[in-house]
Amino acid sequence: MSPQDARKPSDESVYDFVVVSNRLPVDRVTDADGNSTWRRSPGGLVSAMAPVMANNDGAWVGWAGGAGEHLDPFDHDVFHLVPVELSAQEVERFYEGFSNATLWPLYHDVIAPPEFHRTWWNAYRNVNRRFAESAAATAAPRATVWIQDYQLQLVPRMLRQLRPDLTIGFFDHIPFPPLEIFAQLPWRRAVLEGLTGADLIGFQRPGDAQNFMRCVRRHMGITFRHGQAEIGPEVTSATFAVPDPAVDPEKPAADTPEGMRSAEDRWRLKVAAYPISIDVDAIREMAAKPETRQRAQEIRQELGDPETVFLGVDRLDYTKGIRHRIKAYGELLEDGKLRVGQDVMIQVASPSRERVESYKVLREQVEGMVGRLNGQFDTMEHTAIRYLHHGYPFAEMVALYLATDVMLVTSLRDGMNLVAKEFVAAKSDGTGRLVLSEFTGAAEQLKQAVLVNPHDIDTLKERILLAKNMPQDQARRRMRAMRRQVLTHDVNDWQDKFLTDLARMRDDDVDPRLGNERLEPAAGGSSMDL
Repeated sequence: MSPQDARKPSDESVYDFVVVSNRLPVDRVTDADGNSTWRRSPGGLVSAMAPVMANNDGAWVGWAGGAGEHLDPFDHDVFHLVPVELSAQEVERFYEGFSNATLWPLYHDVIAPPEFHRTWWNAYRNVNRRFAESAAATAAPRATVWIQDYQLQLVPRMLRQLRPDLTIGFFDHIPFPPLEIFAQLPWRRAVLEGLTGADLIGFQRPGDAQNFMRCVRRHMGITFRHGQAEIGPEVTSATFAVPDPAVDPEKPAADTPEGMRSAEDRWRLKVAAYPISIDVDAIREMAAKPETRQRAQEIRQELGDPETVFLGVDRLDYTKGIRHRIKAYGELLEDGKLRVGQDVMIQVASPSRERVESYKVLREQVEGMVGRLNGQFDTMEHTAIRYLHHGYPFAEMVALYLATDVMLVTSLRDGMNLVAKEFVAAKSDGTGRLVLSEFTGAAEQLKQAVLVNPHDIDTLKERILLAKNMPQDQARRRMRAMRRQVLTHDVNDWQDKFLTDLARMRDDDVDPRLGNERLEPAAGGSSMDL
């Protein structure tokens, strides 16, 4: 697609609401005969967007998951899907490289060292432009476009340059790093210029929003007042200084339709926290099914009817604190505080980014730790840790939650951690205890969990025992409080709040918090400003 094609809505640009994410909300399924079909991807985001798509002429722009595969737009379920093609080299450099070996570790407190390669950055920039052009050609005039996550941080500005008439939202699903860490990124200015092309940016936690605003102030000289700032079209990064082949110097510039923003206009950017949540109804309905409850009983029987079942459910990722969890559990076995047969730990570690070197090393480390502990403590009848390196269907996961006494979430850094919320939502009988890392977004909402710093192994051991031995009445009080939080703030509440605020930003001279009061200029703010 040429830039001039993307600069104006095409004849097929009839979609008033467009979601843009790295992946489309469908997975390819191949049957025994080799025939492939599509099925809706699991997850709260897809479930939350489905009714919005159905009610607002929605389209979804994203990669279908195959390298070098060209697909025409197609319809599936309630979604109109617009595939973006990635070559094998782009998958390696944009996705596995810059997204997951540069940005991911950098944004997670450099738990693993990030790598900075110019070829990766070039691929990231080029792929982001392709996503922006696809979204620009899909959206109807004055449509709303919602961009998702760290893989597409340049898209807001690129899209605004192509289609200034659009209302643009961006949500960051992962943490945003402090100023001192973000400053390591060689392309920090370009990333900030990309993000500030949006009308509204949502983060998981207030601290992430504060980090972003500090970075913008330091590296762009823009001050926020009450979470808002005035942004202009001026950029200094060559990333966005793209010559416009659509402009013919021999022709006069076309007039901007009345009431529609032009590329020269300034706009208001709002930054705030919108903690994401889960599809509560789906979890509760599955947990209430007799077959799910029966499966939970079977799981406990298969484990030998232990007194306490501990559970960890994670992608196999170095941010999840799996090694810290296994180390603490192993030391409790060595100390005699836990006993094989009486206690058992299940660790579900679904495969993730297996071509990235740091993930290969992590798998070797985790599986080595599990093997040593099981070799030391296993009996003929019982296993210390049941390690499961594969994904599970939704129904089986809910059954695991029901079979669990103590959920262990020990992330070293996590934007939210929806597993903790899923566990709480499944426990309709009020049983179960949650050990939760202080470094998750969920810890700011689930304050009645047993909170812990997972880097402190001795305290982690104490908190595991505290959860195991907690009196039932205290455990139920804590669980009831957490359930109230989760049940009243589900994924639909999340998307409704974000999209409501985004709609209010259409009039970029009005602060949605202040009704019709006009904002003062962002520069020269008060002592409360960032």
